[in-house]
Amino acid sequence: MKTIKDMPQHSRPREKLREKGASALTDKELVAAILGRGVKGLDVVAMSKSVAKLIRKHKENLSVEHLTSVPGMGLAKAAQILSAFELARRYLLKETVKITNAKDILPLVADIADKKQEYFVCISLNGANEVIEKRIVTIGLVNSSQIHPREVFADVIADRATAVIFAHNHPSGDPKPSESDAKTHRQLTEAGKILGLHILDHIIVTKKGYFSFQETGLIG
Repeated sequence: MKTIKDMPQHSRPREKLREKGASALTDKELVAAILGRGVKGLDVVAMSKSVAKLIRKHKENLSVEHLTSVPGMGLAKAAQILSAFELARRYLLKETVKITNAKDILPLVADIADKKQEYFVCISLNGANEVIEKRIVTIGLVNSSQIHPREVFADVIADRATAVIFAHNHPSGDPKPSESDAKTHRQLTEAGKILGLHILDHIIVTKKGYFSFQETGLIG
């Protein structure tokens, strides 16, 4: 494997970044640009290849322990990588959305309010009721959508969420929950309890308005 010293000056990560911008660099080159140099007996190119693999594998769950498992990666170099991640999270990634009531949810599900089919959406939240992710779980027929707890909670568990919000639309325009809605809600609530997840709300949206299970006392 080529080392940094073997590369032409213009092909080295930091010089390439200066000439073409960060977006022109591969994952491995971006890591090398952050680290700068390797350690005795181990060039930064080899280290960066291993680190880039860990980043792709663990993403936001990348830890000091993961990084220091790479030969040559001590605490100082691991801190460089994780500090770059944290700065990007704070200033470049999507703004954190915190849920305090049903009206905070509505902008997140406005896109399904006028759909002709029934969309069932699951929103995972952390312990501060901040949105981690919003996902469409199923797209059903005009008046029905088959929901299974396994499909709903699989990604929520992967998110390490502590709470969840359900939402779906009624193409009919009437936001009042049907008996089928109530049954689905009960099944998901029971499954959530077993998994240790708090059901924060269940919202039904239409073009004319919304119905909140929380606001109407249907969530304990």
